[in-house]
Amino acid sequence: MTSAIDSPLPAVTRLIATDLDGTLLRDDKTLSDRTVAALAAAEEAGIEVFFVTGRPARWMSVVSDHVHGHGMAICANGAAVVDLRADGTPLVVRPLERDAALAAVRTLREVAPGTSFAVEFTTGIHYEPAYPPFHLDPGATVATAEKLLRADSPGSGAPVLKLLAHHAELAPDAFLALARGAAGVLASITRSSPTALLEISGSDVSKASTLALCCADRGISQAEVVAFGDMPNDVEMLGWAGASFAMGNAHPDALDAASGRTLTNNEDGVAVVIERILALR
Repeated sequence: MTSAIDSPLPAVTRLIATDLDGTLLRDDKTLSDRTVAALAAAEEAGIEVFFVTGRPARWMSVVSDHVHGHGMAICANGAAVVDLRADGTPLVVRPLERDAALAAVRTLREVAPGTSFAVEFTTGIHYEPAYPPFHLDPGATVATAEKLLRADSPGSGAPVLKLLAHHAELAPDAFLALARGAAGVLASITRSSPTALLEISGSDVSKASTLALCCADRGISQAEVVAFGDMPNDVEMLGWAGASFAMGNAHPDALDAASGRTLTNNEDGVAVVIERILALR
């Protein structure tokens, strides 16, 4: 892997896909003036910008003040596509089927006793009593995952975007490896948190697969995409894009997947590469 200085870029860049936490955002969850200016300059040059994140749409206020033409967001690790300039209603939903979610819950309870769960629906998140509470979602229902996932009848209820699994004692990467080995045939399992918190999506759902669908709809080729990320949930996207950059603060798996490396999120690593893309034009 090469650095941002000498890593090759596409002959033509038509879309920039960037993760948020640990990538575009600084550690204090803000966007620097330099990053805001780089995003605006990319838009002015005719380059689409997609925010591609594990966050749900309702947690996108960190970038909402800086949304101009680049209002498209792939949320919940690929489970939803949202236009942030509209009302936040998903344009595309790629759900985790409830039967698969329940099977994953049963499996993880067996192989990792002490695991607690939350369920992210299109309508909001709800979680188990032992799960670390979400202070941003004070209206959440607290109940077992089995109860939360039970529908009144087949096909009823809000779509499930992802299942979250938390363990208070296991190391994050060890928990991820254990879960993938036991339940990887049921769903896509990844992580983006520094804690042992797993994110479980439909078996064919990832940031990369949804980004590929969005690019196909726009007639944008894989080779015309530049992607940025820092954690295991970015690995598929970094490997898929024509050019990709792991942040200087990235997880080793992200560093291995990317074709290049840029500065850390606190050093405006995304803006550095965007400025280079624009200079080459």
